Amino acid sequence: MGLVEPVPLLAPSELGRLHFVAAGGAGMSPVAGCYAALGLPVSGCDQVGSATLDKLARAGVDVHIGHDPAHVAGADTMVVSSAIRPENPELTTARAAGRRIWHRSAALGALMLGRAGIAVTGTHGKTTTSAMLFTALAAAGADPSAVLGAPLAATGQSCHIGTGDAFVIEADESDGSFLQYPAQTIVITNIEADHLDNWGTPQAYAAGFERLARGDDVRTVVLDVDDPGAARLAASVAGTAARLIGVGTDRAAEVRLSELAGDGPAARAVLRIGGQEHLLRLAVPGVHNLRDAALAVAAGWAHGADPAALLDGLASFTGAARRFQRVGEARGVRVVDDYAHHPTELAVVLRAARPLVGGGRLVACFQPHLFTRTRDFAPDFGVSLAGADLVVVTDVYAAREDPIPGVTGELVARGAAAAGARVVYEPDLAALPARLAGLVRDGDLVITLGAGDVTEIGPALLRELGGGEPDA
Repeated sequence: MGLVEPVPLLAPSELGRLHFVAAGGAGMSPVAGCYAALGLPVSGCDQVGSATLDKLARAGVDVHIGHDPAHVAGADTMVVSSAIRPENPELTTARAAGRRIWHRSAALGALMLGRAGIAVTGTHGKTTTSAMLFTALAAAGADPSAVLGAPLAATGQSCHIGTGDAFVIEADESDGSFLQYPAQTIVITNIEADHLDNWGTPQAYAAGFERLARGDDVRTVVLDVDDPGAARLAASVAGTAARLIGVGTDRAAEVRLSELAGDGPAARAVLRIGGQEHLLRLAVPGVHNLRDAALAVAAGWAHGADPAALLDGLASFTGAARRFQRVGEARGVRVVDDYAHHPTELAVVLRAARPLVGGGRLVACFQPHLFTRTRDFAPDFGVSLAGADLVVVTDVYAAREDPIPGVTGELVARGAAAAGARVVYEPDLAALPARLAGLVRDGDLVITLGAGDVTEIGPALLRELGGGEPDA
């Protein structure tokens, strides 16, 4: 895939008709939706139909199924993601015709022009943090615009064009596209080695964040000083033109967390900001969510919002899709779905789930994401998954990658077994719901984990158990 280099941006009104390739993707669909909301002519296609494409069609996007060079006719700007291969027929046709071809990040960056951009990035937690920030600013009356990495659980929406000046986005670090955005405020949740298929080394990955923090447009950098990677970044950019706002439990943090209580179905902490102490209350579990919330409040405060109003808004936050999202219950088996796909994310999610298990077992059903990540982190995945009572691993979700000889989900299963876990390896995703149904029992909490189509397993498991349709 490689890294994406920034390009000069044009105002949306100068882009003509836009065509989005793979418009049904989680990253592409909200950007296409925002352009449609502005009343601009937008078309889009994807390999198969989906509820997301149906939603775009209702929003005014001219939707097509399949990739066909004919879709390019009349398009002035083609928008692609890093997942689109160079030989895609629409892309090759647009290139031959001399059409403007933009990465998704450029199309999103153009939407931010003239607004106060707030870009939330980091190895983990950026979707939740950006969703929290949007929710808090909206509750404080700011009516921000936003493009989020997943729909809000409360509304099902992942994009909004507001009347306020703030524009909140999730900025993807995986392909370097976070350098494209004209953001004045940068929020960095944490920095831990990932996406080495693009960056090459952990050092290069960390250097990308430093380049971001030193950007010409950046006025404020909000970061978690409890995280070693973010703390190293803070030390390296200290003294730059940007204002640094440190968030964490350290007494030196400008925005300080204390008395963190994340066990149970909700979470709370004391947050000191602007010289005053406030109660931070969340309706979602886990200390990691308290840290994300503190970053969101700090960013909203830096934007000029009242911390008390931001905190009131966060108290009603119910999460984003696929972030510890309840799927349903059948025969005493509860099912939750989560997007965690990095060893640290798995460990955090399982730690947050443990107090909710009760008398049953914690069952982790994991689908590795990308062959390169599986190759690089298989033993670490195993150690993290050993936090569950029963681990079920399926094969690798390839996404944009070609297979690597010898790299399968079995590497992760072996790693979990070596770490002491009870492990079942079921490489056939289609056989997984029935296999799981034969393993689980009354009182178990099952978490499906991964960034691929493992999200379909929870509803299928409930049907196998005779539970009918999952929760709405």
